[in-house]
Amino acid sequence: MKSKYVLLATALFISAATFAQKDQIKAAEKALKGGKAQEAATILMDAESLVAAAPDAEKAQYFFVKGNVLLDLANKKIDTDKNLSLAAKAYQDLLAVEKSSGKMKYSAQAATSITDIKYKLINAAIADSKVDKHAESATKLYNAYLLDQKDTINLYYAASTYVNAKQYTKALELYDNLKKINYSGKGTSYFAINKLTSQEDFFTTSEERDRMVKLGTHEKPRTEAIPSKKGEIYKNIALILVQDGKTEEAKKAVAEARKADPSDSSLALTEANLYLETKDFETYKKLIGEILAQNPNDADLTFNLGVISATAGNKADAEKYYLKAIEIKPDYINAYINIAALKLEGEKAIIDEMNKLGTSTKDTKRYDELKKKREDIFKSVIPFLKKGVELDPKNDDVTKTLLGVYNALEMTAEAKALKAKM
Repeated sequence: MKSKYVLLATALFISAATFAQKDQIKAAEKALKGGKAQEAATILMDAESLVAAAPDAEKAQYFFVKGNVLLDLANKKIDTDKNLSLAAKAYQDLLAVEKSSGKMKYSAQAATSITDIKYKLINAAIADSKVDKHAESATKLYNAYLLDQKDTINLYYAASTYVNAKQYTKALELYDNLKKINYSGKGTSYFAINKLTSQEDFFTTSEERDRMVKLGTHEKPRTEAIPSKKGEIYKNIALILVQDGKTEEAKKAVAEARKADPSDSSLALTEANLYLETKDFETYKKLIGEILAQNPNDADLTFNLGVISATAGNKADAEKYYLKAIEIKPDYINAYINIAALKLEGEKAIIDEMNKLGTSTKDTKRYDELKKKREDIFKSVIPFLKKGVELDPKNDDVTKTLLGVYNALEMTAEAKALKAKM
């Protein structure tokens, strides 16, 4: 008889606990509606220990209210990063509970909130990157990916940002994930000008972009093809492995990637660059020759060969490839800019030598020779910089460089005319 009373007492205890939890959830909802999110968070914290034993319906309600409270705190700039992350976790717990129970009372609203959190994380990550907080930015981008794993571009950006943060182990982990899902990033981007901010906004689909244009909030829609990012992904994997002393692993990774996708020229470039990094110049030259033979009229590829050659210190080849890119595509602005930059690199050595010279007859003669050599460099870059300004008048760096060249050569009229356009 005594044991029956014990069972009855336990049942009464569980029932009382359930009612207490219901009351706490209702109290938290009331506090939130009254603008007291911090008070609501405290109430929910007290109820947390009872959640595991609660029925699914109450669990779902608890997680839903918890997500709403934490999101409200984040929106009020209270521990924004922490509360966004916790809110996302609460909503995900809610989705898991309702999926398991088959009763979808809050899932639709939670999914909307998760999307909101995802974009808040992405925007916060962009802001962090602008002030060189790359580690924080990468973490937010990765959390945004975890919220929506179909949006794989956030995994790619997170990996790249971990590289910027010099957290190579974490970057390699994410790049391996990209490899496993066979991510290429190839696709199409959609843009339109926001009439309110005058800035160009990015849209994931043409339907979304066109809808905003139709509503009148955006104008001047444009579409941009996105090239494959496989080459960059495998390049970074290879560079991290090389840095860790795993050169053979790096070569194997790129070779496997090329075998899986032989038509991707960016992977061929990556392999060539890897042999360049390891100072195997013979293999590098062989691969470059193969790449050119297969793609003789690919302006982007030819330009990239110029970049690789410039990185290797082979200025003659770099200039040759840049000029070839311009021949293939006369409006290839980056090729004009890079040729000018390549030529201007020689100025520093000249200036350094000029500054060391004395006032002897020999030194004066050498000074005049160097001065002329410097002027010749400046004269040689003018056509490329002028074309750069013509192709992109809003590029301040190119315009300022051209203005500096004009001033150095005392081309007053040209400098005055250019300044008037700035």
